[in-house]
Amino acid sequence: MTIIATLGPENSHAWQAASEYNPEASIKLFTNTSMLISAFSKGEADLAIVPIYNTREGENKEYFRLLDQLRSCYWIDNIVLPAKLSLGVLNENIRPEDLQVLIGKRAVFRQCEEYIGATFPDISLTSLHSIDDAIAEIQEQEKANHGVIDTEEMLKARGLHILQRELAPHNRTRYGVIGRELAVPTGYDATTFITIPLDDRVGILVDILSEFSRRGINLLDMRAENDIRTQKLQIYLEMEGHISEKIVSEAVSYIEQNVIQQEQSVRLLGSFPRIDMRTKHIDSFGFIGTGAMSDWFAERLRKEGYEVLMTGRSTELRPEEMISQVDVVIVCVPISATSETVRQYGPLIDEGKALILLAGESEDTLNTALKHTKESVEVVLVHNLWGPQAVTMKDKNAIVVRTSRSGMLSGEFEAFLYKHGANIYQDTPVEHDLLMGVGQKLPTVISVALAMTLEDNNINNEDISSHCTLTSMYPILAMARVHSQNPRTYAEIMATSGDSRKIVHDFARNLSKVVAMADDAQIQDLCKLVDRNSDFLGTDFLHARMSQAKALDDVMGKLI
Repeated sequence: MTIIATLGPENSHAWQAASEYNPEASIKLFTNTSMLISAFSKGEADLAIVPIYNTREGENKEYFRLLDQLRSCYWIDNIVLPAKLSLGVLNENIRPEDLQVLIGKRAVFRQCEEYIGATFPDISLTSLHSIDDAIAEIQEQEKANHGVIDTEEMLKARGLHILQRELAPHNRTRYGVIGRELAVPTGYDATTFITIPLDDRVGILVDILSEFSRRGINLLDMRAENDIRTQKLQIYLEMEGHISEKIVSEAVSYIEQNVIQQEQSVRLLGSFPRIDMRTKHIDSFGFIGTGAMSDWFAERLRKEGYEVLMTGRSTELRPEEMISQVDVVIVCVPISATSETVRQYGPLIDEGKALILLAGESEDTLNTALKHTKESVEVVLVHNLWGPQAVTMKDKNAIVVRTSRSGMLSGEFEAFLYKHGANIYQDTPVEHDLLMGVGQKLPTVISVALAMTLEDNNINNEDISSHCTLTSMYPILAMARVHSQNPRTYAEIMATSGDSRKIVHDFARNLSKVVAMADDAQIQDLCKLVDRNSDFLGTDFLHARMSQAKALDDVMGKLI
């Protein structure tokens, strides 16, 4: 039979966690974490379950200091339980104003700090390891002025009357499960490690964190304390991913060898199925569209613990079957097909669910979505300004166009983008289409027209390289980007409807005016036009863009 070591007494929160983790196990109880870890290390139990974090009091400081004692074993799993605390008294005749002393554990007092401060501002608090002994004394000596804070189950089992329940709302505790074998990957994992006490070096903490950031690895927790013996900094980190994943193992190896620069300076504590202390309102996403961008998002959503279903023209699972099985439907199809897809499948989305449009045109698309979905279906449009070749979302731009029906589910997807480092900008539908006309449609149209012009005049690559400044190379680079990737993507961008068309037509009209003025050699008028444009653009804008241009010139100059 499996033996689990945890903190007592029977019916305590830790005992409940151990019982839930393995109802068939034999539970061995200890009065404090130090004794528990020591017994486990000696082989007196197969597993140990210890409190790691509480939503009201934060991390368990004692646990951090005991991590270094864990040898030849690993952190393999987690349990998150509601920490429901009640106030027990000797009998039902006792009122709150009769109490003069409260008994409990230190952690319990911290979790109930708000309740105690508001209800018993002047009461004496007595912190004990053995609550059983204290209750026995209260009963033997009939101490009617003593109250005990613990779980309702524990208090009732000892014969106390419950005076008040739920002393600390929204109170949850995370327990770590310690075992002797490393947990196998699940696809939704976390890894923890602790460093040795580190020698002083300027920027060492920033350098360690940067290695995870540049690889797109999200950190879930970080703590640093001075080692008691040496007073040198010791760092604990918890990150997303399993140690068996290449991206995680390489990051840890690089930190050890190149940042800390000392072998065996990083010790793996464990990898385990990831838990989320935050409340999630979404369990599942369903994609309509199986292109590369759908796969890109689906992979990352799965790593966040969501179930993801994929449907498209070639999948066995059809969209009409999938829609009823998920909380959120994501439409990710070519721009020209988005509205028709929404018309076909939007009416099938149940009340209280959400529709997310991954699309580059908003006004017509959103109007269609609002018209063809039920009134309580959330609707939001997200335009990601990166392609499936991107390694991460970090520092990439994402445009979010909310509607009057965007809500909690839409916000959770937006939080997913933010967590992964995307720069999020909020637009109205009209703003989005106008700005996308400037940022995408117009540059694409210009790039295609520029390539046509080069062909008309038989101008080749060598001619361009020999007669362009670095600055005049910018449109050439944009032209090359458009013509070296999927032509359908850029054709869809050029064909978008909405106010982005106005930008292109306004540009064409203004270009004709400028060309006419140039052909007529209207130098003074052209100078006035440039000055007027400069006034409109503003000094701050021009200086900022010039700084970017100079930085780009520096990079390009080194490449040429």
